Amino acid sequence: MNTWNQVLAAPAATATPTALATGFVTHLADTGLIAFTGEESRPFLHSQLTNDVEHLGENDVRLAGYCTPKGRLLASFLMWRDADSVYLQLPRELQPALQKRLQMFVLRAKTKASDAGEGRVLLGLGGADGEAVLRTWFDALPEKQYTKLDHPLGSVLRVADAFGAPRYLWLATPQTADTVAPELAARLAVAGQDAWRLADIHAGVPVITAATQEQFVPQMVNLELLGGVNFKKGCYPGQEIVARSQYLGKLKRRTALVTIDDAAVTAGTEVFTPADPDQPCGMVVNAAPNGAGGVDALVEMKLDALEAGVVHAGSAQGPALRFLPMPYVLDKLDV
Repeated sequence: MNTWNQVLAAPAATATPTALATGFVTHLADTGLIAFTGEESRPFLHSQLTNDVEHLGENDVRLAGYCTPKGRLLASFLMWRDADSVYLQLPRELQPALQKRLQMFVLRAKTKASDAGEGRVLLGLGGADGEAVLRTWFDALPEKQYTKLDHPLGSVLRVADAFGAPRYLWLATPQTADTVAPELAARLAVAGQDAWRLADIHAGVPVITAATQEQFVPQMVNLELLGGVNFKKGCYPGQEIVARSQYLGKLKRRTALVTIDDAAVTAGTEVFTPADPDQPCGMVVNAAPNGAGGVDALVEMKLDALEAGVVHAGSAQGPALRFLPMPYVLDKLDV
């Protein structure tokens, strides 16, 4: 019998948004998970992150950022908790350094960081058929975006919808994954990890990676529009700058959803306008292959460039960005 990782091995073909909208499953092997365990975990993380952790309920899922003292994002997290721990999900490439950095500031707080990915398999499901397939094993699923339910077969988190359908993360044991993998593969398209990144992009959800650390204040990547910044909570690193940017209108930048006919465009690629060809007007936050030979991407840029709509990747003569509708209202407040 094949193991779950053999059954869910990604196909060679790159999935298109249309194909993913039908229904897909992917093993998120490149995703890291940090657990903070101890009675003071929530107060400690509340003092470090952009969102409210003190009042995080056991069925809540939230986005949050971790900033430098200058208000620039070192990481963006998906965050939830159980009775014992608070969990921070982030790209695996960032986990060791971020876990070590956060642990350094624990001091006397009664909490400890650990790698929570050991012994867990993280599956991502989406598309029109994803929910129906999950109901094979779960009588109930989270009804709203950014909520979770715990079950003997693992925790199921509903994250931001994409392609007109709910998306779910399923944290399962390897034994459970072995049991369910054949049916998942039989009823859903098995997709690579780029498919989940493409879904995040179409959901308008930014993910900070090594290529974009310390590049953006949270509002530049729409994090507060997604509920990832709480302006009423207490201090955290960079809080003064984040608050000033919100209330004094200093940034004048936003992130947009685009498609680009160039597969070489990646996170960190600068973008330019013909009106000012020598100075970048923004940067690619995330990009993923779109199955049509290019990429779809979230791109942070100046509001005037966004409004003009004539932007190119790499240089003012590079491939053009074609703007797509955002899945939420892009408030163009001067931030």
